Formats: sequence, C-alpha cells, structure tokens
Amino acid sequence: MNNRTNNIDELMAKDGMSAEELFGRGEGMTYNDFLILPGYIDFTAEDVDLSSNLTRNIRLKAPLVSSPMDTVTESAMAIAMAQCGGIGILHHNCTPQYQANEAKKVKKYEQGFILDPVVMKPDHLVRDVFDAKSRHGFSGIPITDTGNIGGKLLGIVTARDIDFLKPDKFETPLSEVMTKREELVTGSSNITLKEANSILQNAKKGKLPIVNEKDELVSLISRTDLKKHREFPLASKDEQKQLLCGAAISTREEDKERLHLLQQAEVDVIVLDSSQGNSIYQINMLKYIKSNFPELQVIAGNVVTVSQAENLINAGADALRVGMGSGSICITQEVTAPSSVDKKVFSPPPETQAGTLTTVMAVGRPQGTAIYKTAEYAGRFGVPIIADGGISSVGHVTKALALGASTVMMGSLLAGTTECPGEYFFSDGVRLKKYRGMGSLDAMESNKGSASRYFSDGEKLKVAQGVSGSIVDKGSILKFAPYLIAGIQHGCQDIGAKSITQLVKMNRTGALRFEKRSPAAQLEGNVHSLHSYEKRLF
Repeated sequence: MNNRTNNIDELMAKDGMSAEELFGRGEGMTYNDFLILPGYIDFTAEDVDLSSNLTRNIRLKAPLVSSPMDTVTESAMAIAMAQCGGIGILHHNCTPQYQANEAKKVKKYEQGFILDPVVMKPDHLVRDVFDAKSRHGFSGIPITDTGNIGGKLLGIVTARDIDFLKPDKFETPLSEVMTKREELVTGSSNITLKEANSILQNAKKGKLPIVNEKDELVSLISRTDLKKHREFPLASKDEQKQLLCGAAISTREEDKERLHLLQQAEVDVIVLDSSQGNSIYQINMLKYIKSNFPELQVIAGNVVTVSQAENLINAGADALRVGMGSGSICITQEVTAPSSVDKKVFSPPPETQAGTLTTVMAVGRPQGTAIYKTAEYAGRFGVPIIADGGISSVGHVTKALALGASTVMMGSLLAGTTECPGEYFFSDGVRLKKYRGMGSLDAMESNKGSASRYFSDGEKLKVAQGVSGSIVDKGSILKFAPYLIAGIQHGCQDIGAKSITQLVKMNRTGALRFEKRSPAAQLEGNVHSLHSYEKRLF
C-alpha cells in the first residue's frame, strides 16, 4: 500500500513543473510560452480576494494600474481606475502645473460632481454650443466671464434655449439667448450630493451649477449623471476618504519642482519613470524624495534583473516596476525593418541602407522571466513588483500575478476606453483612438518629459524606442475594469487559489504547477477551425 501511495505521489509530482524549474533553464519566456495547470475548486469565483499591495504601504482591492502614458492616463482615467479598486498613474508629458492640477482633480473628486465641465463666455456663439453638443453629446453649458471653471457665473445655455433657433440665428452671441444668472438655481460649494439631488428634483432642472462665496463656478451637477450614480465598493481611498492617485516624474533635476507641486496636490505615490531604472540619476532622485518626503511612497524602475532590483531596493524603493521592451508599442528590445525604414525614426549609415536594419537597442528581457526573477528577489525584502508591459489579455494578468507580481500596469489594454485622453476618430468605419509609446518620436517631440524617460532629452538625434498607432474603442473603463476583475477571479478559481496571497504562496512552495507550450499548443489554445466567429469579451 505504501509503495502504491509513493507511486501516486511521484506521478502527481510529474504534472508540470514548478516556477523555479520552468525559469531555471536559462531561457527567456513570456506569457504565451507557458500555461498554469488547474487545481482543486471548493469556492466560487466571487469569493476570490484580489486585494494586493501596490507598494510597501499602499494596498489595492484590485491589482490594476493604468500606465503613465499621455494617451492613457489623465484625471478621468485615474478617477475611474480608483473607483474600480485600482489606481491611475498620471503621465508627465506635460507641464508640472498641468500634471499637479490633474492630480487635484482626482484627490478632490466626489462622485456626481463634474469638476471640469465645458464652459463658455457670453461672446461665444450659438454655433459653438451646437459644435460642443456634437463633440460631447450634451448642450447644458455654464457661461462665465472668463469662459473657464473658476470664472464668475453669468448664466447657462441649455437645449431649451437653442433647440428651436433657425440656422440664420447660429451667429447670435450666447449673452442674448442664455438663461441669466438671476434666474438660475445654484448650490453652494459645501453642498452634499444628496442635497444637490433634492434641489434638482424640486427645481425640475437638468443642471445645477455649484458656486463659491464669490459666485465663481467651481463644479456642475447633472441630473442625468445623478440617475447613473452608482456605488463603488472597491474604490481605492486614502485615510481622508479621497481617491488614491499616483503620478510619474522623470529623474531630471528640474523635475524636483514637479515633485513639490505633486506633493502639495497630495498624490499618494510617485513613479520614477525611466525605461532603464538602474542609473545614478534615479538613485539620486530616489534618495532626494526619501530625505525630503519620507512618508511619500516611491515606485522605482523599470528593471528586469536582480542586480537592477538590488540597487533600487537599497536606495529605498517602496515598489519596483518590471518590464523593458515588452509593451505592444515598445521597440527597445529589437526591431526588424527593411531598408525603406522611416527616416524620421532612424537614418542608418549609407553602408547599411541597402540591407536590413535589425536592431534598435537589443536590450531587455522576456516579461515572464523578468517578473519571476525580480519578484523572487524583491519578495525577500517585502518590496512589491508591478508587472509593466506585454499585458494583452486578462489571462496575462493572471499569469503575471502567478509569477509573483503584486499588481499589473496596463497601457494598450486600457487604451481606446472613454476615459483615455484624446478624441475618437473613424477609419474604414471603425471607431478608434490614438495610442502611442512614450518612446515614439511623436511623444518625445511633443514634450521633454517623454524624451527624458529614454535619456534622450539632450540629444540632437533621437532614436525611437516606441511607435504610434490606434486602438479600437473599448467603451468605458467602468465596464471594462469589472470584466478584468471577474476574469482574474475565474483564473484564480481554476488554479485553486482563493486570494492573490495564496497564489503567491503556492508559487513559492512549488504547489503551483506550470507547463511550457509548444508553438502548436499555442495555436491550439486560441480560436481555430472556424470559418468565422464573433469575439465578445463582456
């Protein structure tokens, strides 16, 4: 009987291999190169606890982080990510003042209050309101003396003011058609959402301007938004019940001013944004932050090796961002292109133009190996790992967490959502949004912040480490993020892990089993053998 039991144990041990065995062969592997073998289920997917540490001192209820890219994260994305249990990292490809103002929008956000409404001046024309309606889908526009939020409230233009105007009246100034200030119902700046809702119901109005003691417009409340109001039980909040918010800075000396502005805006975490974080510049900036703002959490990176991680942990990093060249728009690792390569990206020497340009940087590491190796080391010091790059599906998120990442940072997976910066456009009947890598010439030429990430801000010739492109419309992040969360929960359920904490423990003990995939197995694991199909994710 004992021999039979031993034989069964041996057979079970031969099911797959541990992460140590899988990644101990000296091969570089990424998410599609392996699968996780299923475990035993005795709980529902909804029971899976996805709370995990972003940094040493910040814990999220969902392990989701939006990337600090100028086509991904500004205040709208950061607010939505925090509402869904994750966090957004504001990009720094802008002025310090603009970034700090975006951070304030997140920290001061209250559900139902519109902090950056479309505002116009009295000398704007009726045509301008119709243009705004076609772009944004609404026509209730406050009128202030400056045409901006913070200006003195003079009136409001709603659909009932302009809907029956004929085209020959479209050049009429708004001062002649708007509902004047004395006829408006307004709320004070200290009003609660419940009180505002009651005022709107009693007044039977569609918009409620919120003004301060100087009668300056500070926000707007919309009846339609209140009807859509929903609770966010997973929302990431600080001790003052404000949404969590992160912001990226470079390691340039002048970004110390940016750092101070962001600290005044009460950001919760700073990301030192560099494609290669193991540098004297990052270590010096990290030490500067820790000496001046010891309570401020700092995420350092990017790194892909243990030696890189060691230097930044020793310098005081509260978390590490892992990934180099694995993003969908990143070409740091390598690129193969014909001799007709765009000369705006890189002009090779004459002797190579007739051949093929095969490398740009040739530096990096496959993402699966990078996460496992760095997480194994950083975990000994209680430093969380953020998997950054190469995430193109919810399955990749689950794999990154299984390899030791505490959270995942996403760019292309979130790009194209409503909350991303930029306007939608149509191409061949498809609704798209622009998406670009921060190492693309497009991004580096628009602002120094992007160039500094790749140590290129002082160079006459900039070598691109990213590309520009477009992403199909994904709808609102408030619908997409819950899909991601449910997908991760189902993945953990199949594995037999009731929490991310348990998932990490299974990895470290060898209970989590992996198996390498052949090219044929990868093909088999995708949709195949169909004439056509429709793929709807949620």
